[in-house]
Amino acid sequence: MSIDLTGLSAKQLGALIKNAKKQQSIVAKRTPIAKVRTQLTKLAKAEGYTVEELFGAAKPARGRQAASKPGPKAGRKLGKVAPKYRNPANAKETWTGRGKQPRWMAELTAKGKKVEDFLIAKPVAAKTATAKKK
Repeated sequence: MSIDLTGLSAKQLGALIKNAKKQQSIVAKRTPIAKVRTQLTKLAKAEGYTVEELFGAAKPARGRQAASKPGPKAGRKLGKVAPKYRNPANAKETWTGRGKQPRWMAELTAKGKKVEDFLIAKPVAAKTATAKKK
């Protein structure tokens, strides 16, 4: 965290220093967080609970990334979908057709190409099987 001090007057700086020292003394008097955490865990365990039961799943602290990858939105389960479009310049770049268009496709469509130009051809066996059913 950085505060731009260049625009502050001497009076404002003095008030800021006074408030900072006051907050510093409050924080210094607090019991260390590790000790409080240990006490809470012991108390919960003595009563037959876990900390997760009492407070819910642990949330990452501000500024830190979660250890695991966040999943899809709650209540919305989406299955994997095979890619439907392929970049002609780079075969490794594909798109399922869901969500926002990838940059490569947006650039090419802006130049006049059609989305259908990038469709991945379906296997021949699948086409003949559907033709026989008709």
